[in-house]
Amino acid sequence: MTQEPTEPREPQRPTFDGPPLSLEEELAAARAEPEPGPDINTVNDSLKDGLNRCPRCGSTDVQLRGSTGMLVCRYCRHEWSETRVEEELGLGEGIDTLDGVVIASGAADIAADADDVVTFKCEGCGAEVVIDTAHALNARCHWCRHTLNVNQQIENGAVPDAVLPFKLTKDEAVELIRGFASKRRLFAHKRFKKEFVPENVLGVYLPYLVVDARVESEYWGQGEVQTRRWTEKQGDNTVTYYAADVYQVARKVAFTVDDLTIEGSSERADFNSAKTNNIVNTILPFDTKNAVRWNSSYLVGFTSEKRDRNVTALQPVLEDQLLSVGRAQVEGSLGRFDRGVRWEQERVDVGGSRWVSMYLPVWLYSYQQESNGVLHYIAVNARTGETMGSIPVSQPKLLLAAVTVGTFLEGIAGAILVASA
Repeated sequence: MTQEPTEPREPQRPTFDGPPLSLEEELAAARAEPEPGPDINTVNDSLKDGLNRCPRCGSTDVQLRGSTGMLVCRYCRHEWSETRVEEELGLGEGIDTLDGVVIASGAADIAADADDVVTFKCEGCGAEVVIDTAHALNARCHWCRHTLNVNQQIENGAVPDAVLPFKLTKDEAVELIRGFASKRRLFAHKRFKKEFVPENVLGVYLPYLVVDARVESEYWGQGEVQTRRWTEKQGDNTVTYYAADVYQVARKVAFTVDDLTIEGSSERADFNSAKTNNIVNTILPFDTKNAVRWNSSYLVGFTSEKRDRNVTALQPVLEDQLLSVGRAQVEGSLGRFDRGVRWEQERVDVGGSRWVSMYLPVWLYSYQQESNGVLHYIAVNARTGETMGSIPVSQPKLLLAAVTVGTFLEGIAGAILVASA
């Protein structure tokens, strides 16, 4: 058996494009590489030039009409609206298959050194217009009067992915706030009643992060089942005792959450005794399914606050809320424990989450109480009309009411004793 000779193979040599890079050159090359794009890009490219033109006449004098939730051209009165993000970007789909952390472009991390000032070149006349995004997201050109809008997503957290437009008008909000305060006027501080001016209510868009999540949570604790109950006389008092069997209880549940809202402002999330802004949570929920793609024309005539909290920092807040949701989910399986269940350990595993930054609309009335410096708020959900708040009370009136009720109850007790004697 013969074997054909083969050509000798040339040994493989390492290949390289040149001498090794220095540390400085490697860092420069890394910086030159393109940054990965957002998980969900929500930029409204049709408005990237800063001009939101009426589709009928081309005017840029556009604002929200609260009674319809539509944008209206103030020149030709044409009305239209942006598309709903739920449908446009498929944000209501695939929650049960979410994997990892998915972040929309408007919810990306805020750059610590991001500037609030944005300069636009007016497409109408070429003039440069400066907008301070810390206070507004719209400005009018001082030469041609075009309205310029901040619609591109900048790194300071001022531009979200979506906005839920105002639905209630200011007049409707004033009536709701007036009715809320009227029901509490009996114990209200006299200075508040004198200075109460509900017409000073302001419309504000508050920043929220709206989260979808796929979750598993587990709970371990002790549950009690009562076996006996009896009373014993101890002097003039009667004491009730009970006996119970104690069981080790464990529960595990898998679930999804759709549009869970978390404050995007650290100021609003700071619940201290000098402010009552926690009342904003009491007017939830908002119908976030009706939020539309970002267009700063919805903000004309209203104020807004910037988001200053990042997704990473809010992960513990999300997990805490999901644990609460999970506890509610397992509540129905605990009926046999008539003495209740005390959870001693719990765990949550967020298999996947999706984060979208959104502006939600609130009508807000505030009152500073001079005697103790507390800032009181009355808030109205500008979509549903849900109203809640706090008002300064008169302590002497409260004390008088307590004494009066106490005297009334003592009188009833005395009458009962006389009748039974």
